[in-house]
Amino acid sequence: MAYRIDTLGNVCDRTGGIIQTGPFGSQLHERDYVADGTPAVMPKDIVDGRINSESVARVAQRKVDELARHRLRTGAIVLPRRGEINKRALISAQEEGWLCGTGCIKIELEGDELLPQFLYFYLALPSTVRWLELHAVGSTMLNLSASIVRSMPVLLPPCHVQERIASILSAYDDLIENNRRRIALLERAARMIYQEWFVRLRFPGHEHTRIVDGVPEGWDRSSIGRLSVYLNRGISPSYNDDARGLVISQKCIRDRLLDVTKSRRQNRPFGPEKQVQVGDVLINSTGEGTLGRVAQVKTALADCTVDSHVTIVRPSSEIGWRYFGMALMELEPYFSVMGRGATNQTELGRATIGECPLLVPSKSVVQRFEILLSPFVQQVLNLTAQVALLREARDLLLPKLMSGEIEV
Repeated sequence: MAYRIDTLGNVCDRTGGIIQTGPFGSQLHERDYVADGTPAVMPKDIVDGRINSESVARVAQRKVDELARHRLRTGAIVLPRRGEINKRALISAQEEGWLCGTGCIKIELEGDELLPQFLYFYLALPSTVRWLELHAVGSTMLNLSASIVRSMPVLLPPCHVQERIASILSAYDDLIENNRRRIALLERAARMIYQEWFVRLRFPGHEHTRIVDGVPEGWDRSSIGRLSVYLNRGISPSYNDDARGLVISQKCIRDRLLDVTKSRRQNRPFGPEKQVQVGDVLINSTGEGTLGRVAQVKTALADCTVDSHVTIVRPSSEIGWRYFGMALMELEPYFSVMGRGATNQTELGRATIGECPLLVPSKSVVQRFEILLSPFVQQVLNLTAQVALLREARDLLLPKLMSGEIEV
């Protein structure tokens, strides 16, 4: 079946669609942001094809009324106009009425010549991403404009074919999202157990344990540095898409989880101490926005290290690694504000991390906690592996469906 090709701008002109950049920074000031207002979607909020509602800034209603033309509706597509221009998100009913924020471009389609769900997946095609990167402007940071996006060529299969392709690919996304929710529930349950035992001190046997100098008898106070056998930054990678080695960057660490699918390949040699190990805690240590995020390595990763913006904290054998990881993840708010330096050059130093106090429970309590948490960790690993397989299958299927190699 032959597919028509046209530009996205021509399609929008024929059908009444819109391709529009978000408001300029001069239209939104510090005073316009409030704690309880309308969310404004920024590039940082676009994560894995969806909007991360926890990170969005909010805008006062008076300003929202002024910027009404930038409101989002269900089915709109938002993509960054600078930086990671390969990202995009499809606006759901939950985000109806939110603002397209500074640094984003919104695409609103009308009619059935080009369906939003189909365009959403079309934008993920490697060939589409390459086209956008080649036509973006800027050397240090890629920039898109509405005119560049308008000139982007798009395939136009018949409407029923677009619907079928979007339906097939959406099924994979739904399974991935379902597994993500299950992972989040498991992580939340583990965190609740940690807080019950080690924050509220309602650990097994607490009824019969005396409190001595502010800690349960048999417990102690120490520091991250004293409980670590290695605490250091990673390497300056030599990126090579054909290399075997992997390097974890700050974007791999989010929501207390490590997403290795966002790592890159590199071929610079590194010492054995910088090879990440099961139990290593990784902390984002430079810049703004991502500073202080924590995740733990829970499965073996061959030929894998971190870049120079991430700190490896390796627990000693005297402390359970699952307890150590949960304790450091609870310190995320502390790490996020302990950086030093100018904006965008903020550094979370090794000494700052190492000096952070840490409660050391008795060995018997830690051992019981480790045993209790083990099945939670294993389930998370299993679900994470399923997500990786689903992503791989979807990404292999995507170009074959779009090209018509696989008929629908």
